[in-house]
Amino acid sequence: MERADIAACADMLCSVYNNEQWQCRWTNTVAAEHLTDFFEMKKFVGYVLEEGKEVAGAVFAHEKVWWNNSEIFVEEMFIKPEQQRKGYGSLLVEQVEKDAEERGFAGITLSTNKYAPAPNFYRKNGFSDCEHVLFMAKERA
Repeated sequence: MERADIAACADMLCSVYNNEQWQCRWTNTVAAEHLTDFFEMKKFVGYVLEEGKEVAGAVFAHEKVWWNNSEIFVEEMFIKPEQQRKGYGSLLVEQVEKDAEERGFAGITLSTNKYAPAPNFYRKNGFSDCEHVLFMAKERA
């Protein structure tokens, strides 16, 4: 992934998440800022999947250092809606797996919306639900 890919990825992020299913309201400006934050992380790991000369999918991740072994934490992963269900997401997962293996990492972690189709996609690609992890949030009143 190159910095020049961020604009296309921001457009793609908006097209993937601004719908009834995900109920997001991304603007291209905010999406580009969001993805740039990941891109500029010290231990950024990122990939784009291209179909021809067009970006069709992307992964924004980073190395997460732990006391016993690092892992790759996926922050964002998306495929253009019209390119979904063609195996492209699985190709991106395979690339991240290959990278984790080459670096000798423990594996890959991520979080996703449990009410969307994404968990089934990840399970199909070898991920499992982590019963020992609880995602928590505190919203402002």
